[in-house]
This record gives sequence, C-alpha cells and structure tokens, in this order.
Amino acid sequence: MRKTKIVATLGPASSSEAMVEKLILAGANVFRLNFSHGTAEQHLALATRIRATAARLNTHVGILADLQGPKIRIACFADDSIRLQIGDSFVIDAGLGSHQGDQYRVGTDYPALVHEVQAGNTLLLDDGRIQLHVERVEGEQVVTRVLVGGILSNRKGINVLGGGLSAPALTTKDKEDILTARQLEADFVAVSFPRSAADLEEARTLIRATGSKAAIVAKVERAEVVASVEAMDEIIQASDIIMVARGDLGVEIGDARLPGVQKKLIKRCRALGRPVITATQMMESMIGNPMPTRAEVLDVANAVMDGTDAVMLSAESAAGLYPVEAVEAMARIALGAEQEMEPVQPRWRRESSQADHSGRCMALAAMTSAFSQDRSCGIAVLTNQGEAVIAISRGGLHNPIWALSDNPQLLNQMTILRGVTPIFFQENAPQPHHEHLIAALQQADQLDGIHSLLISRLDSLEGAGHEDVCRLVSLSGVAHQPVPAAPATVAVSHSH
Repeated sequence: MRKTKIVATLGPASSSEAMVEKLILAGANVFRLNFSHGTAEQHLALATRIRATAARLNTHVGILADLQGPKIRIACFADDSIRLQIGDSFVIDAGLGSHQGDQYRVGTDYPALVHEVQAGNTLLLDDGRIQLHVERVEGEQVVTRVLVGGILSNRKGINVLGGGLSAPALTTKDKEDILTARQLEADFVAVSFPRSAADLEEARTLIRATGSKAAIVAKVERAEVVASVEAMDEIIQASDIIMVARGDLGVEIGDARLPGVQKKLIKRCRALGRPVITATQMMESMIGNPMPTRAEVLDVANAVMDGTDAVMLSAESAAGLYPVEAVEAMARIALGAEQEMEPVQPRWRRESSQADHSGRCMALAAMTSAFSQDRSCGIAVLTNQGEAVIAISRGGLHNPIWALSDNPQLLNQMTILRGVTPIFFQENAPQPHHEHLIAALQQADQLDGIHSLLISRLDSLEGAGHEDVCRLVSLSGVAHQPVPAAPATVAVSHSH
C-alpha cells in the first residue's frame, strides 16, 4: 500500500463528478481548490460534489482551500502583449492606467513597488521568464534594463530576486475567501506568501473566528522565509502543515538553491513534527503528454525518499489533457520509491517544542515496538485530536498506521499524513475491547498480511486526559469476524 499521499488540484479538466471519482480511484487523497480562479459558488458546488463522491465510495478525502494571496502583478498592455529584447529600456510605472502598457512601459497593481526596490535589484516577471535590472527609481517609475527578454503579456507576476517585497499575506479577497472555505467546510486552508509567524497567526485568528477548524497550511514562497534555519523553523512551528511551493520560491531564491532548500525544509518539518507537501511542476509535461519524463519521475521519487508526506499536482490535474493518468503515474512512482527505501531505526528527535511530554515518550515506545516486529506489525491509534497520529507518523516507519476516530473532519485531515489510513470508528466505551477494534479493521479489509497490532491511546499528548496505553496484540489465529453488537461505523481512505 502506498504511503505518500497525493494532492490533486481540480479545475476545468477535472471538476465533473465522473472525473472526481476517477481521480479518487486513481489515488488522489486530497483535492486542492485554487481560489485564484473560480467563484465562491463554483467552489461550494465542487466541494459538495467531492463530499458526495467520497461518501459513495466509502472513503475519506481532504479538501484544501488555497488562498490567492498578494500576487504582485504588472497591469495590462493596449495590445495584450509585447516582445522585450535584451538591452531594451523598460519602465514599470505605478501611475500608468491599467490598460495603457506599451513597448516601453507598463503599470502595476502594487504602487508600493517604487518604495521597495532600488538600483541594482533584479526584477523577475512571469515566474522568471523575463528578467529586468533596476537602474533607478524616479517618482512612480522603476526604470529597468532587460537582462532576459521574451514575450510579456497582461497581468504577469513580479518578484524580486532574493525577496523583499512586503505585501501583506492576506488580501481583502483572501478574507472573503476564508468565509467561503468555512461554508464548504474545508479541511485545510493554505496561506500564500506568509512572511512570518505573525502572518499565520493573523490567518489562524480569522479562520477560527468563522468557526472553522481547518488546518493551516503555510506555503513557503518567499526568500526571507528560507534565509536561515531559524526563519524556516519560525514558519514551520506557526503552521499545521508546510507546502514547499517551488514556483515563486524558486523564482525568488534561484534554481540553484531550490533543491537544497527543499530537502532542508522536508528535514526540518519531520524534526519539528509538521506534515509537508512538495508542490509545483512535479509532472508538468503531463499537461500535454500521457507519460512523465524521466526527470519528473526522479523528482517525485526524490521527494518521497526525502520523507515528504504528500506530492501535489497543479495544472497537470486541473487543466491538463491527462489528469487521471497524472495521478496514476504519481501513485506508481511514489510506491516504487517507497519499496526501494531501506527500513530505518525510527527517528525521534527531541526539539524544544517536543521535550519531556509523556505522550511523545509513549509514541516513541509505540514506534520502537512496532519497528521491532517488522512490517507485518500495524499500529492502530485511537485519536480525538490527531496529535498522537502525527507524532507516530513522524518516525519514518514502514509499518502501516491507522487513525481511528469518530470525528469526520479530523479523519479528512489525516489524509495528508504519510503512511496513515483514517478510519471512522465509533467507540462503545472509553476503552473498547480490542476485539471490537480488530473486527472494525477487518471489515475495512485492512489486516491482510498483518500478524500483530499495536493499539495505542495517547491521551496526555492530545490534552484529553492522562491515560497513555500501548497494547501489542497478536493476530495469529484471529478469524475474520463481524463487528460485534453496538457496531462500529467504518469508512476508510485508500492509498493505491
């Protein structure tokens, strides 16, 4: 069974009920709704479609609402586009009208640009395809010289090499979209371009004020966020989940630094107990081709072997010709990479934020016990808030892990965790008899090849009490049996 999860972006190529079902069956675990496109009504209808399809398939699927954030852009050209040549003079003019751009200048939707750049800066337009050297700033005009030319069309993004633009992480549109995310009961809300922990705390406050319990995803896109280990750790610890958003991040830090920064972010996320998603252009060629390139195969496999919880498809599944094939290919590559990984001693790093917690000590005991029993030992975690499951899943185990809860949204949030299968399970008592739990897993067809089961409840870790229990149960000779009276309701999230 594949452990690495797949996040698939929905769009024009994949929004029908039939396509949503095909993507789930192909291996999608979480669907991303890109709030940079579409209306609130369209997102609500799509979320309803996802929930209905997942219920019909008796599975758990997460929904990630991705806020647009403060994308800084040029304005429009009178003729829609121009061609810039190396050495041309070109002006970004904050005082120019929105459709008055020409061969020599264009407006911008970010008037503060003139206060935040200086002579010597390099501006990167259209994800770095166009590069401009800033010669001087005069009033409302940024005067530049073209370093890398090409076709420049309306509304392309502006970045500064090395970062430094201070646009706030949450725009007026984002704040409206947070209300939409609450209406559609999003399991995750992604914050674009956060600069610091304060940006994420503002987002968390606004999201919680709506009544939403969505997990907060920090999209790492700014150079200043990865300028040091301390800066990385600040963002990681302020979030619930990290997304390595390689598009804008790669533009700001340069492609030479990007691989090392990606690896470091994944490593720090695992050390600090945060799930991590690796995103952007992972299978880009599959927008128009039915098979990935070898470079894309290695890119996905490399992220899997580094320990990412999830890999993400953007335009490949939203607008490409082969969305189902892209998910199938990603699932196949992830599984193959996992099978090539050698079993390791469970990694347990005590960071200051994790120190001296009895629940985490029990999680370590659970991991060590399971590891000593090899892959035929599974771990069943009874959870109310998810912290215990996250702690155990951080250990780099090859053992299957099941998260059992009667909280549907919590189980949807578990769909992002590497190696974790969420199962809806209604307990009959505070400590249900282990036969009841085993029967529920059998009913969900989860115990094939499993010879022993470590049943864990880590209440102290989740702030739900002080009862931490780990019980190792042999499944030898246990016959398949129906769920006992006072039945458990079971729904399972499959990773193909």
